[in-house]
Amino acid sequence: MCENCSKSDLTLLNDVLKEFASVRGSLITILQKAQEIYGYLPVDVIYYLAEKTGNTPAKVMGVATFYTQFRLTPVGKNLIMLCKGTACHVNGADAVEKAICDYLEIKDGETSADGLFSLKTVACLGCCSLSPVMMINEDTYGSLTPQKAVEILTEIKAREEA
Repeated sequence: MCENCSKSDLTLLNDVLKEFASVRGSLITILQKAQEIYGYLPVDVIYYLAEKTGNTPAKVMGVATFYTQFRLTPVGKNLIMLCKGTACHVNGADAVEKAICDYLEIKDGETSADGLFSLKTVACLGCCSLSPVMMINEDTYGSLTPQKAVEILTEIKAREEA
């Protein structure tokens, strides 16, 4: 077990491990469930899951770092996934990203000082007809302009502060 890791409540994983630990090929599912519980994958969780599933920590970390869906650091309350695929790129995603970064005073992969927003650029969200597009948590916003993106963030921020 990792001796210098933070101390997550590992008992929260009991039901997940009971259901999936002995199921061959279920590591991705286990990591998804763990991320739903903690919001990200803390290091002590990675080590614990390795131990409980019979994998090495390196294998579990390898899976967690290979797939972009997994996060190894906490994210803000609102995760912005900005598409940077070809259609979005051609239709102005770079300008939208700059507006978001300027407004929130963060860069890709960072979280705003107030903890409300994290930005992650992604290769494709599969919404090319809406390009440029971003998702914030489960909501999709398309046909973005820099101004429209900032307006959306301003509305969300106002709701969160109310």
